Amino acid sequence: MESGAVVDAKGMAGLAGAVASLTGLVDELAGVVNTSAEAVGRTDGHDPLHELSESCLDSLGIVARVEAAAAAVKVRLLAEHSEAAAAMEAPAESACESAAREMSIVAEVACTLTIGEGAASALLQDAHALTTSLPVTLKAMEAGAISWRHAQIMVDETSGLDSAAAAALEAHFLDPEAPNAARGASAGELVPGRFRRKARAWRERHHPESLTIRHAKSVADRRMEYSPDRDGMAWISVYLAADKACAIWNRTSALARGLQGPDEARTLPQLKADLAAKLLLGGATDLAGPGPSLKADVLVTVPILSLLGATDEPADLDNYGPIPASMARRLVTEGAGSFYRVLVDPRDGAPLELGRTNYRLTESLKRWLRMRDGKCTFPACSNHSQDNEADHLTAWEHGGATGISNLGQLCPKHHRLKHRTGWSPGTASKNEPPGWTSPSGRHYNAEQPDREPTIWPPGCLPGEASALEVLIVDYLAAS
Repeated sequence: MESGAVVDAKGMAGLAGAVASLTGLVDELAGVVNTSAEAVGRTDGHDPLHELSESCLDSLGIVARVEAAAAAVKVRLLAEHSEAAAAMEAPAESACESAAREMSIVAEVACTLTIGEGAASALLQDAHALTTSLPVTLKAMEAGAISWRHAQIMVDETSGLDSAAAAALEAHFLDPEAPNAARGASAGELVPGRFRRKARAWRERHHPESLTIRHAKSVADRRMEYSPDRDGMAWISVYLAADKACAIWNRTSALARGLQGPDEARTLPQLKADLAAKLLLGGATDLAGPGPSLKADVLVTVPILSLLGATDEPADLDNYGPIPASMARRLVTEGAGSFYRVLVDPRDGAPLELGRTNYRLTESLKRWLRMRDGKCTFPACSNHSQDNEADHLTAWEHGGATGISNLGQLCPKHHRLKHRTGWSPGTASKNEPPGWTSPSGRHYNAEQPDREPTIWPPGCLPGEASALEVLIVDYLAAS
């Protein structure tokens, strides 16, 4: 009886709160729909189509929050069922008996939700993590601030971290009052793929174990995998070090773009696949086509103290994310022609300069733009830097200057969208990309980079003794 009381006291209050949040959101949705229905029947000169459009967009936003709150209720119910089912049983006498009980709980959930047992097992594991280790994430989902996919990403990216590290990652993205909280678009305003990229980058920088050490362990796992697919097709994937993978991808992309032209019927993805197959099978190396030969430039953003070997702070590889400091130093010192070094200010992590010689202003601006934006600036777009176009936020003919604060990266699709519809970019700065405003007047915040002050080695900060001073003192004490 005591164990049942503990289970009830621990979970029922949280479950009741989750249901109350869901009920409140459903009531809010009903209010918006009812108000819209009343407005449609009015004849006082307003625009009924505009009212209907606005109401539908408002309702869609609330529905997304309702779905998140419903997922939070499901998580609470799963966790409570699992704990209650375990509390009703006597302690297992063997590992086999414990495994059998767990299988029974999974099977019951799978049958109730009409899903596979693998999916049910994963759902129970996520529910356990959210209710025991990620309270801020669960609360945000209950409030509709983040979706179920965002919560799953948080579970994935905190896996293997201790409680303090997991709480720090949660606070960075979900607590606006946290020290050095994420700027720009909130976690819930980012599409899941973009949120995963930012969460993983932050995790890599703040992981208790050095990225250099983890990378050294993971290199041994490099491999190629083959997976047959439908319609006479198959997948081949290669798991290898990030710098090599990024260089392969960029070289293939550059060669494919060079083959494009009026006489080339293949699409860019088809060209990339054909080129990769030709190169792997030892085909001809003369791949120049009718189009121009393009260079696969890659930016490597390196904290200056890390470049000098004073710290092991991770660097950032364009179109990938954090890489070990040792890998960045090798890319810079070997002078790889495709890689451009970017140093950052140790005080705040902001870019200092582009490390190149004989540069022209236009090329420098393009690379600075790639470094600032990282991708197409349009909300939810992840188009890579190399395939984007530099665009004046305020048009040149309307007085816009050609400076970094009046430029933004746009993929071809969203470049056309800007010029042909009512979508418009907001303002930008040297280090912050622009947000966007839709034709309906809704504003979408920009995704901003998570820059942080770089890690200083011992003896560099005011008031600290340098390594040389320590050696001198020790020598004098011993003599």
